[in-house]
Amino acid sequence: MNESTATLSNLRQSPRKVRLVANLVRGKKVADAVLTLQFADKRASLPIRKLIVSALDNAKAQSVDTDDFIVKSIEVNAGKTLMRRRPVAHGSAHPIRKRTSQIYVVLGTKMDMKASKVVASAPVAEVKKTKAPKVATKTVKVKAKK
Repeated sequence: MNESTATLSNLRQSPRKVRLVANLVRGKKVADAVLTLQFADKRASLPIRKLIVSALDNAKAQSVDTDDFIVKSIEVNAGKTLMRRRPVAHGSAHPIRKRTSQIYVVLGTKMDMKASKVVASAPVAEVKKTKAPKVATKTVKVKAKK
């Protein structure tokens, strides 16, 4: 299978914000994904675009044909959290969490994606459908006043 991966650790942005950008390119062709990220108005679009290009370069280094590559999977997980304190009234302090993200990108061909889905899907036991008992309903006619 022709796959290529790249990872980015400790991106200083919260995973929730990075996932918004990652959802834009999941399943797209690499050229379309790079173009989408070039015009996306989010801060996380530049690191993700660089990561996709890096994964593409990794595939080219292995002398793999990359013309029909798609973003097979892109995963954004939480990294280390920097803990800081903010002083507040009466000598107290409130915590400030500065979150980081870890991004994993896998590029592959569409045929690889279909093959992995076939292997992953196992036959499921059929569930018997039971019919719910019918409930009798009564219709009431209301006379309109003139």
